Amino acid sequence: MSIGDFFDIPNVIAFLLFVGGWGAYTFVTNHSEFSHRSLGGRMNDQRARWMETLLRRDLRMIDTGIMSGLQQGTGFFASACIFAIGGCFALIGSADQIAQIGADFPMHELLDRRLVEAKLFGLIVIFVHAFFKFAWAYRLFNYCSILIGAIPMRLDAEADPRRARSAVERALAMNRIAGRHFNSGLRAIFFGLAYLGWFLGPYVLIVATALVIVILGHRQFFSDANEALRLTEDDT
Repeated sequence: MSIGDFFDIPNVIAFLLFVGGWGAYTFVTNHSEFSHRSLGGRMNDQRARWMETLLRRDLRMIDTGIMSGLQQGTGFFASACIFAIGGCFALIGSADQIAQIGADFPMHELLDRRLVEAKLFGLIVIFVHAFFKFAWAYRLFNYCSILIGAIPMRLDAEADPRRARSAVERALAMNRIAGRHFNSGLRAIFFGLAYLGWFLGPYVLIVATALVIVILGHRQFFSDANEALRLTEDDT
């Protein structure tokens, strides 16, 4: 059975644009020369400032509270993905009803059970990907907590600055990696919402993908939050 048995040319093009848009957005925000200007890139700089401040603190209850908040947020999204995956599997048993409901929309294409099931499996893949990202980020935040605990106290750091610097760099690197995987999981959820447009047809998927890219791009590069961090950089 070939892809053509499920999808026609517009559907294939829409899906490729969806995957390509997701990949291009990830490249621009994570790996391009503009990545350091993004909200995520500027927050990585703030992570470094956090670790530098931590090194000079005598009491670190604030830092353990921050790590606890990061872990709780990551765990919440991981659990939400599990529920979403279960919901998608439940919807597979209602593929005929979904096709009938979708047919009531004027922009909708004709669907059969196999096409609906194929699209649902794609949605499951997206949420599984998001779950693995969140689960790995949760584990890395745990590791980061241990590395923070290994950073020498202020007086010990002053006595052995080289050892303290190495400990800070390890904790910072682990924190940044965990944050990157957490952001990847969030990105998968956002693009999963765009993917839902495919159930209304390929052209809706294209529009939804473009809309998500515009919204996420604005938040990363032109939002008030990004501007606030840029002003913070200018003050230093």
